[in-house]
Amino acid sequence: MKLHELRDNDGATKRKKRIGRGAGSGMGKTGGRGIKGQKSRSGVAINGYEGGQMPLYQRLPKRGFNKPNRKSFAVVNLGLIQKFVEAGKLDASSAITEDALVASGLVRRKLDGVRVLAKGDISTKIDLQVTGASKSAVDAVEKAGGSLTITAATAAE
Repeated sequence: MKLHELRDNDGATKRKKRIGRGAGSGMGKTGGRGIKGQKSRSGVAINGYEGGQMPLYQRLPKRGFNKPNRKSFAVVNLGLIQKFVEAGKLDASSAITEDALVASGLVRRKLDGVRVLAKGDISTKIDLQVTGASKSAVDAVEKAGGSLTITAATAAE
């Protein structure tokens, strides 16, 4: 075998179909697209259409439900509150409200209120006034000698 004798196997390569090169080519004029209609125009793809086969998005079941009026709470963990109290960003001697949490930078925005969760430890006696809290968070704050008051939700501004 010599370099000039190298070639592909028979049928391994196929010449590109040259469309729109005159009537004699058999692929001139409409170029194999038929006459008129959406699919004969350029730049058209019918999204999600699978040639009559049931499209994927219709084959899969619908799941879940999105509640249109659901509330979205800003979430704060007790460990972070403790950290901010130790750093002096929150004043443990006075009541810690949602506005105080926002002012300290612990919460970016209130949304539909602030909800306290029990991740982390709290050792400082604090008086928290928030929209919501988990049962374990309430227990942890009371165990540390503080109080956690749940107030009515106020709309986000």
